[in-house]
Amino acid sequence: MLSGNSVAAMLIALALDAMIGWPDSVYLRIGHPVTWLGRLIDLGDRGLNREDASSLVRRIAGSVCACFTICVAAGVGLIAARLLPGGWIGSVLTGGLAWPLVAARSLNDHVAAVANPLADGDLSDARRAVSMIVGRNPDLLDEAGIARAAAESLAENTSDGVIAPLFWGALFGLPGIAAYKAINTLDSMIGHRTPRHEAFGWAAARIDDVANLAPARLTGLMFAVVSRRPLIALRTMWRDARFHRSPNAGWPEAAFAGALDIRLSGPRAYADRVANEPWLNGDAPDPQAQDLLHGLALYRRMLAALAVVMATISVLSGHHDPHSGEPPDCTASRPSITHCVGHTRLADETQGS
Repeated sequence: MLSGNSVAAMLIALALDAMIGWPDSVYLRIGHPVTWLGRLIDLGDRGLNREDASSLVRRIAGSVCACFTICVAAGVGLIAARLLPGGWIGSVLTGGLAWPLVAARSLNDHVAAVANPLADGDLSDARRAVSMIVGRNPDLLDEAGIARAAAESLAENTSDGVIAPLFWGALFGLPGIAAYKAINTLDSMIGHRTPRHEAFGWAAARIDDVANLAPARLTGLMFAVVSRRPLIALRTMWRDARFHRSPNAGWPEAAFAGALDIRLSGPRAYADRVANEPWLNGDAPDPQAQDLLHGLALYRRMLAALAVVMATISVLSGHHDPHSGEPPDCTASRPSITHCVGHTRLADETQGS
């Protein structure tokens, strides 16, 4: 469970990712843990997802695929954790191993690649960049549509790519963060409503919903608290989050919309259909390029606040931690936070939303 060492390790992972990201040179040589998980999931999809089987059989097969993938990821994390030393050395090494499972820098860079050309009036480059992170038809997007798509992606994937892995890593260490990344990757690959995956990916989607219940609401709360309109953001989140098609994505998106005084969600056009979704903060104007830049500033401010909170928890918990190098206080109770954004689409859009 939560300890000073595990929180410190996740803080180190966040710091490494914010400073370095996952370099392309490393990705080209060894790939990325999410791509390794993706190969395992693809093997299960091709081997178990028989299109001539009944819906029930395909649900069972998909459940087996999901559980096996999650257990493999958690097992690898558990073995690695057992091999590491305790104390601050173990925290540093754990943080280094958890580093590629956090997507803070990648998310910032991919949204900035949309915001900067959009602010310069270059819709062509902005459309090309937004097509890397959403599944909508970029040719049909005007400035407001591009900004809205990127803002929604930033808000939702702050939860999926940053807060949720850190949350589960802080609670359960390497097994927790590895299991969460397996869950999120499963949902991104097979958890969407297509003829091939509606039954087979049912379990993956439901598990992802459960795993993101707390992180999504925590993300929305953090966006609101660090914004310049905290009460409005909180009120918007509480009022509108339930209107979103997802049980989780509406919380960070609604808080983000209230914080920036913009409207999000609503109708969106894909290559094969138009999805008519209700608005979040519907009385506000459509987002523009400057709103997206302000959203990136809010995102970075939230990451800074998160780092301060994690550092504080780590310091305050340290004297209770049996591996902290200090004698335990026997009179006190011992207390038991879509990666690869550049290489796979973000979870919001890969679900066919």
